[in-house]
Amino acid sequence: MGFWRRLLIFGWVSLRGGGGTGVPLRGSRVLVCRRQLSGADNETLKQRRMQIMSRGLPKQKPIEGVKQVIVVASGKGGVGKSTTAVNLALALAANDSSKAVGLLDVDVYGPSIPKMMNLKGSPELSQSNLMRPLLNYGIACMSMGFLVEETAPVVWRGLMVMSAIEKLLRQVDWGQLNYLVVDMPPGTGDVQLSVTQNIPISGAVIVSTPQDVALMDARKGAEMFRKVHVPILGLVQNMSVFQCPKCKQRTHIFGADGARRLARTLDLDVLGDIPLHLNIRETSDTGQPIVFSQPESDEAKAYLRIAAEVVKRLPPPLE
Repeated sequence: MGFWRRLLIFGWVSLRGGGGTGVPLRGSRVLVCRRQLSGADNETLKQRRMQIMSRGLPKQKPIEGVKQVIVVASGKGGVGKSTTAVNLALALAANDSSKAVGLLDVDVYGPSIPKMMNLKGSPELSQSNLMRPLLNYGIACMSMGFLVEETAPVVWRGLMVMSAIEKLLRQVDWGQLNYLVVDMPPGTGDVQLSVTQNIPISGAVIVSTPQDVALMDARKGAEMFRKVHVPILGLVQNMSVFQCPKCKQRTHIFGADGARRLARTLDLDVLGDIPLHLNIRETSDTGQPIVFSQPESDEAKAYLRIAAEVVKRLPPPLE
């Protein structure tokens, strides 16, 4: 609810340290309210405000055909969130071939899934006028990147972004999925709130490097999910260590075990560590994610272990 709507509902009384000023919505006089509210009055006002504001929140509605939704998030961009989301989706499918997995990219301003999954083209429409996901490596994918030109910037204000998110959530024919992995944009803004308030989410995976600057924002992301009552499955410590391919010396370029310290502080699990490795970057850039193209590599096995840890922590699926 916006400021002016709240002002309309609550009238001219403004609270600031128990007193304050207010402007009546009818008439031209400025009124000053100095009445100190009692504790009971103040509590009643708070409860009334929460009741009114809660009416404006959308009711969560499951995505048709999807049993469990896993969001992959980070407080800061550039920490490998999309790479983790792509390889997590592939690892979920690789660990159990009987499970159908989808991948939804809701990073409207910077969609990465089309390139990482080597997909191009526009989605077809079903008979019910729903978009059909594009398919590669056995994963059904939907992204804003399929709906705009690859080099075209998305220069939209908030309302247009929210409309796009609504379409990506409600106007896609996923068929029957066991898991839908959602690649969230970085930060804790409108898109995150829209997704978490509109659909039931089974759990969140938070990705961070061990660097202090990234961990500060990862903590904010974790606190956001707690406020909106989304279970946090755990943290993934990405780019945890670099091993020289020649001398094999290990170097913690972004610091050592920062995500593990944060996990202890927040009483969360660490799902696993992903090293800083050239193969992960190269396979992502060429649209052949490492879990698919090099399944026997140590890096792919790290993603497979993380996927197994995610499944262990998921609540029972929707029926």
